[in-house]
Amino acid sequence: MEYIFDENGNVLEREPKTVSQINEYIKNLIEDEVMLRDVLVSAEISNFKRHSSGHLYFTLKDASSEIRAVMFRAHASKVRFKLENGQRVIVRARVGVYEQAGTYQLYVSSITPEGIGDLHLAFEQLKSKLYEKGLFDESHKKPIPKFPKRIGIITSPTGAAVRDIINVASRRCPLCELVLFPSLVQGEDAPIDLIGGIEYFNITNSVDVIIIGRGGGSFEDLWAFNNEGLAYAIYNSKIPVISGVGHEIDYSICDFVSDVRASTPSAAAELATPSIFEITASLKTFKQRSLGAIELFLSDYRARLENIKRSSAFTNPENIIKLPKLKLEGAKSRFLSVAEASVYKKRAKFTEAVAKINALNPLNILSRGFAYVTQGENVIKSADELQIDSEIDIKFAKGAAKAVIKTKEG
Repeated sequence: MEYIFDENGNVLEREPKTVSQINEYIKNLIEDEVMLRDVLVSAEISNFKRHSSGHLYFTLKDASSEIRAVMFRAHASKVRFKLENGQRVIVRARVGVYEQAGTYQLYVSSITPEGIGDLHLAFEQLKSKLYEKGLFDESHKKPIPKFPKRIGIITSPTGAAVRDIINVASRRCPLCELVLFPSLVQGEDAPIDLIGGIEYFNITNSVDVIIIGRGGGSFEDLWAFNNEGLAYAIYNSKIPVISGVGHEIDYSICDFVSDVRASTPSAAAELATPSIFEITASLKTFKQRSLGAIELFLSDYRARLENIKRSSAFTNPENIIKLPKLKLEGAKSRFLSVAEASVYKKRAKFTEAVAKINALNPLNILSRGFAYVTQGENVIKSADELQIDSEIDIKFAKGAAKAVIKTKEG
């Protein structure tokens, strides 16, 4: 702003200024202040909004005041935890002026949770999210095969973890084939490699169990194993997955979602492989049990054989023939008795039927002095059927005669 002063320093005249000029002046005053170029602010988030452009807009407040804040996409993309209203945070920012609105605000370059690191908060947030979605449910865990033929390993080809896994697996089960999928295990690109390993073994279906992991390191070093995409890849794997990330005190999202969590890569190799010594001992025990069972089986059959040898069939072999012969004779006798009774009944019925037929035979009637008369094909039953001077046939028990009707009565 420009002013005209008299010789005593009093303002004589003041030129009118535009709103833009005033805002620009205030902006320069604030942004030229060194202390306001890089400040740390402890506050609570409210009015949080994520714009489609990727920029974050929110308000920072304490018990008595608040200030607007913006975090542009370039910085927002580096935030590893989820921002929420009511969250206590510490932001690094510069104080600037938004000239168009005439307001001052914070331009945030980084943000961390208050009282806990951003990675730890992001870990807890993702852990809670996946737990609620059921990715850690025991009902989804797949059993580890007892005798795998091929074991898939997803880790760095140059790290100590792969050497430990190979040493343990080779010692415990030399017959198991190990298949390495080389992967980054640290850095921003590591999750892509790890997910690629899970998908490769599932697509090719080339192994019986998968070991994923790496050696120890800081929480930041192990961060690749806290990736949401990797968690879903393990959850959707049709092949059982053993997680061996870091040391015994280290836990990752990969540990919770995998089918089995091992404290170290070496422990993962032990869980994945049967011990050759244990197998040998099991085979010896099985052999002893099998021989005992066979001996018991043979002993039982020997006893049964001795009983058979002492049976009457061997001591008196003629009984083998006598007994069936007696049974046959008995059966024959019963059959003949039944047959004779049946024939007798049928003969009696036949005789009765013949008598009935003979009783109804007209020839038998004629033998008692009767005769029957026919005229042509008609049997004459009444004198009314005859005509005077007509000819009739007379049938006797012995012989026949013809006659002419001269008179009739009745």
